[in-house]
Amino acid sequence: MKPKVGFFSFTSCEGCQLQVLNMEEQLLDIAGAVDLVTFREAMDPIDGDYDVAFVEGSISRESEITVLREIRRKAGVLVALGACAASGCVNAIKNRFTPEENLHEVYAEGARHFDTIDVKPLDQVVSVDHYLRTCPITREEFARLFTSLLLPRRPYDPNFAVCVDCRIAENVCVYDMDEGEYCMGPVTRAGCGALCPTFESSCIGCRGFIDQPNFASMIKVMEDYGMPREDAIGRLKMFNAALPGAEEVE
Repeated sequence: MKPKVGFFSFTSCEGCQLQVLNMEEQLLDIAGAVDLVTFREAMDPIDGDYDVAFVEGSISRESEITVLREIRRKAGVLVALGACAASGCVNAIKNRFTPEENLHEVYAEGARHFDTIDVKPLDQVVSVDHYLRTCPITREEFARLFTSLLLPRRPYDPNFAVCVDCRIAENVCVYDMDEGEYCMGPVTRAGCGALCPTFESSCIGCRGFIDQPNFASMIKVMEDYGMPREDAIGRLKMFNAALPGAEEVE
């Protein structure tokens, strides 16, 4: 029996699901290996249970909590698909303000028609089995995780800094380029192959924090290179304001 797979989305741009559809020649192999029961970007939904749920997006409304819990109840395996699902991503910037402030800023007099809560990554609502953390996910990462689930074997999910990936790629450190870049690599989870620094751009932290990140040292490095402390704190929280420990960054 082929495993039944569903793709679901909450507060997000759905760019991670589009990355799956962009897999071109691999897409037929993926579709042939599983039974797709729901994938809003690609097909009409089919009623029934599923073995694996790929869930994109963060949770930003009470009504989404109920839906996510039902997805978790049905799914044997739940995968957080992308940074919004894994860490809250840029959606969580709103957590620095009250729900009332956010509603008024966006909807003004129409705010009473909408509900909102502080943004939560999926694992603050339900248990998550595996993560694809990048914004958006890469096709290569999805292929590796998808293959691991089919074999089955535990997918690779590194918990070390992007700086390690940079060393492996033999990149020149962004801080050594002296071009005004402020890299988040020392506190950001690796696994992307240091994609941004490889192209001489700074890591912006979209993969979330490593365990026990040294925020104080990261802020000091950015300050030493000329970034005001307030901006350094904003950079740390741009993708990760909803993660545990982010509230300590002040």
